[in-house]
Amino acid sequence: MSTITTSGTFKIGDHLVRRLGYGAMQLAGKGVFGPPRDRAEALAVLREAVESGVNHIDTSDFYGPHVTNEIIREALHPYASDLLIVTKVGASRGADASWKPAFSRAELTQAVHDNLRNLGLDVVDVVNLRAMFDVHGPAEGSLDEALEVLADLKQQGLIRHVGLSNVTAKQIEDAGKITDIVCVQNQYNLAHRNDDALIEALAARGVAYVPFFPLGGFSPLQSSTLSDVATKLNATPMQVALAWLLQRSPNILLIPGTSSRGHLRENLAAATIELPSEALSELEKVAA
Repeated sequence: MSTITTSGTFKIGDHLVRRLGYGAMQLAGKGVFGPPRDRAEALAVLREAVESGVNHIDTSDFYGPHVTNEIIREALHPYASDLLIVTKVGASRGADASWKPAFSRAELTQAVHDNLRNLGLDVVDVVNLRAMFDVHGPAEGSLDEALEVLADLKQQGLIRHVGLSNVTAKQIEDAGKITDIVCVQNQYNLAHRNDDALIEALAARGVAYVPFFPLGGFSPLQSSTLSDVATKLNATPMQVALAWLLQRSPNILLIPGTSSRGHLRENLAAATIELPSEALSELEKVAA
């Protein structure tokens, strides 16, 4: 069993977490909809992740919907005192598995209560607001009304911290006028690097950056350069891609997802890989 040892730690709000965490999205069925193909394996993956040192789990009640949160509760409740569970609101699922914006006060309030119930919590440590102006990437638009709802729920003691997902630098700046933002979750990986400047700005402010699709998402990273570097280091391409992110900036926290224990062990082993300067130089060619 791989154990996280060298990836370091960083804070989300007041919670210190190890930089290599786990994303629960793949625990749901195909298309992040419906039940998992193998529920017993899903439970085993979560338990092994925590036993291996993971103390940051990313989820959402619109995964399934409800599926991943119910599995997390079954696998891990009562939760370890150092485990941070981060969830997302701002979307819902249609009967056809479509993704729909859910930004009204009623929808956001219901989403927070659904997360609390399905996770078995009295308070959610971090709730990310997922902007839905463009499902495929950040797009400008006001998040003020939705953030005011989350700020109210925070005031009521149902949320400890607020984060943002799929957002622009302007939206992050505007959000900070309504409530403290403790983390940002956008798409970013070795090949998709639109947020380079944003990561630096957030690092300077001590704000965590959590890339989703760190391995390319539904279209896994494919690069002969990445494969060549991995071969030289006796690692897999995906391990090198994760190791690159860990070395990219100290405020980057990883949440690679998987539904198998074998793949989980491969991901966690990336925390032990130190990329030499020659490898880092080679990997710069992937984005170029």
